[in-house]
Amino acid sequence: MGRARCARMLRRAGIAALLLALSVLAACSEASGARYVAPAATPTATPSSSYVAMGASDAVGVGASDPNTTAYVPRLIARLPAHAFALNLGVSGYTVKQALAEELPQALSAHPTLVTVWLVGNDFRQCTPLADYQRDLDSLLGQLQSQTHAQVFVANAPDMSLLPAIRDGSPNLGACLRGLQPAQIRAVVAQWNAVIDAVVAKHHQVLVDLFHSDLEAHPEYIASDGFHPSDSGYRVLADLFWTQITAHHAVPGA
Repeated sequence: MGRARCARMLRRAGIAALLLALSVLAACSEASGARYVAPAATPTATPSSSYVAMGASDAVGVGASDPNTTAYVPRLIARLPAHAFALNLGVSGYTVKQALAEELPQALSAHPTLVTVWLVGNDFRQCTPLADYQRDLDSLLGQLQSQTHAQVFVANAPDMSLLPAIRDGSPNLGACLRGLQPAQIRAVVAQWNAVIDAVVAKHHQVLVDLFHSDLEAHPEYIASDGFHPSDSGYRVLADLFWTQITAHHAVPGA
């Protein structure tokens, strides 16, 4: 299904066929790579807020039983007020460098009022040089700060030593992490989070602290692949984001 045809179908959907619109969006995503998740209300309404999610496979919902409903981004979308608009730009496997090049232009074009960013897992496990990660994250947040009026919420790295795919040496694990003991992995995570925390503070955005949460302390929060959240993990993740979003009054009417 081409993007033009998808757009025509969505325009016909209207308020009375929102569920149909959701199914069309899913088909567009599978066939053409479009990453719209759903408008929280009719696309023709003036949005009270505009939400953009930037991320990788976690934003896509890998590990969830139903990525369209039980992952953290759709859970956040479901809490938005009427006439809010939502756009999920997450792409599985993306690093912050790839998001900077490909997700950011779309995010800026959406004129968001609310942005969530979780872009650390792939960089961490692929051993991206921390200085390169810092530079790209700084550029991404800097452009969101200077070119939008959005409040941006950025999640840091959870305790990766608690994830079986990291702790037990997944084949996808970078050489810099292989053979490390859990305490050593935790120390590396602390280094990464110090960088993330500093960049978030520099741009006056809001940190969503996953490291000091219990997100991975519960086995049921981790999907069977040992890396991504499960349904219950995504629920807790959405709650952590939403707590900060509401505390900073980032969504009118929420």
